[in-house]
Amino acid sequence: MQRFTMQSWTYLILILCSTVCAKSVCLCCDWIQDHYGTLSGKYHSLLDEMGGNITKQDVPVFFPESLYRRMEDAQYEVKVRFLNETIHEIFKLFDENMDAVTWEEKKLDDFLILLHRQFQNLKSCVSPATKFKRLKRFFKKLNKKVLVEMNYSAQAWELIRKETKYILEKLDLLVATMH
Repeated sequence: MQRFTMQSWTYLILILCSTVCAKSVCLCCDWIQDHYGTLSGKYHSLLDEMGGNITKQDVPVFFPESLYRRMEDAQYEVKVRFLNETIHEIFKLFDENMDAVTWEEKKLDDFLILLHRQFQNLKSCVSPATKFKRLKRFFKKLNKKVLVEMNYSAQAWELIRKETKYILEKLDLLVATMH
């Protein structure tokens, strides 16, 4: 009878871990390929429908385009983490004082439910890792410069809706590079 050595056990554990990790990445690939676009299409429609025309006013904070361009060439898991974190930050923006919002409440609720669902499913695809600090700073600045400084007014929320639409469109383009 052969006995397992410490080295044998180590190899066995490494093989098991790599199999589990490979499986989780496959599940993630399936989610992005099979469901991401469907949910994305639905929340884009809800964003358009829940309010009037998108404002022409410029948002005083610029999306970190250089970080986004780096994501285009990043590894698959890094892209998924970026998608997930961006969607999470958008979701957090909408967790502010929305008293002045004039949007259709049902459509807003549906939008947030779909966004949260997308976040949860992407979250299950990646392991926790370091955050994208520039992305976090962008959303913090967006919150301060638009929502706080404009006193959570209806105009401020329209700017947030405009920027959210822009960012989600950028994420869709990033997902298109992942197939």
